[in-house]
Amino acid sequence: MPFELSQVLEGRRGENFRLHSRYESPQLPRVLQTLGFDRFYDRGEGCYLYDSEGRRYLDFLSGFGVFALGRGHPAITKALHEALDADLPNLVQMDCALLPGLLAEALVSLTHPGIERVVFTNSGAEAIESAIKFARRATGRDRILYCDHAFHGLTTGALSLNGGAEFRDGFGPLLPGCEEVRFGDIDALAKRLRRGDVAAFVVEPIQGKGVNLAPDEYWPTAQELCRRHKTLLVTDEVQTGMGRTGKFLCHEHWDLRPDIVTVSKALSGGYVPVGAMMCSAKVSDSVFSSMDRAVVHSSTFATNQLAMVAGLATLQAFAEEDIVDRARRTGEAFAKALAPLAERYEYLHEVRGKGLMIGLVFGEPTSRALRLRWKAIEAMRTALFSQLIVVPLFHRHRILTQVAADNMNVVKLLPPLVAGEEEVEYFVDALDDVLSAVQKGSALFFEFTKVLAKGSLHRSRS
Repeated sequence: MPFELSQVLEGRRGENFRLHSRYESPQLPRVLQTLGFDRFYDRGEGCYLYDSEGRRYLDFLSGFGVFALGRGHPAITKALHEALDADLPNLVQMDCALLPGLLAEALVSLTHPGIERVVFTNSGAEAIESAIKFARRATGRDRILYCDHAFHGLTTGALSLNGGAEFRDGFGPLLPGCEEVRFGDIDALAKRLRRGDVAAFVVEPIQGKGVNLAPDEYWPTAQELCRRHKTLLVTDEVQTGMGRTGKFLCHEHWDLRPDIVTVSKALSGGYVPVGAMMCSAKVSDSVFSSMDRAVVHSSTFATNQLAMVAGLATLQAFAEEDIVDRARRTGEAFAKALAPLAERYEYLHEVRGKGLMIGLVFGEPTSRALRLRWKAIEAMRTALFSQLIVVPLFHRHRILTQVAADNMNVVKLLPPLVAGEEEVEYFVDALDDVLSAVQKGSALFFEFTKVLAKGSLHRSRS
């Protein structure tokens, strides 16, 4: 009997969490069940998810930024169907296929003139791994600088550049020669670069873990220091790129010209894993320096035809639908709509970010009663307050968001870039409701603990 997807989905419906617990890991199902996030999603459309009961959820997580064009974008779906029907000769390997060249050409055309070559990868982490290798080869140095709170991926090389101890713990000695500097601290960067032994400074223009921004004046000085000390500047645009911040690449906000740029996530519209490391011809040619070294760096599935088709269709949709400028305009609308909430509620200290990469920063209130409530919540677990926002947004208003990082009271919003006035208004009204409930008293706290208790009971029975 041939494989029938519909039969599989219908026949095993509702087994999601049991299968994950038994054959993948039991920990994620436990977390989701405890928070009451254990839904069975059937489909997605645009900015929304729909569960098995037909309920609609506003998705402000976007697969960690993957679904920039929303879910089920018709142009990308059509392009992939065409590619499957064409039965293209895929991964011949001893070949130079057309589609990777076309996608590389398109990406290079969207970057600054110093970016001339593209290496395709399967993920953002793999793009970072490539950047490390190419930077070391190009400079003849082995040291890599990264920032505190950075997140560049979880493979061993990328993990060596990860500023979060919770991700590194227990994985033993990582890649040697990797050193941390404080994000936004130009003096610390200058001091370290003066030694003249650093191959690359790898940095996110806006840090995903916390939506942290450096001062505007930091960036041109950091670039000048890298040039002076012959260190390559590598901007990790895996999450900040592809229009997320209102520019195609976030480093454009400061007119930077990095030597290496990494992208992934939104590049295929969320359909096929794909990433890219983009660099100068000089850097690329230092690696592929002779015919003997023609395949010294590669990845089996990186240039697969479906990924290339999805990437080309995504870039065309960006152009035709004015996605980057739409993200800028919607980001401005968010900032304007959220500003009154920061003035009205003591818990909400700041709204930061650029475009549609937004961080809601919560902190200790000034008034005595609210301050005592804050301390009581935080005494239970550091940064628990942010969950007091995320969980009611989901249960009361069916909005999917995330805490920006462990032990940090920041809620991160990554809406699809196709979000508009309707989504802005709905989210702001929902957040207003949740913050009002928090400020009024213990009712929401009781509601929150009830969700946790119900989730724990459900978990113990499953």
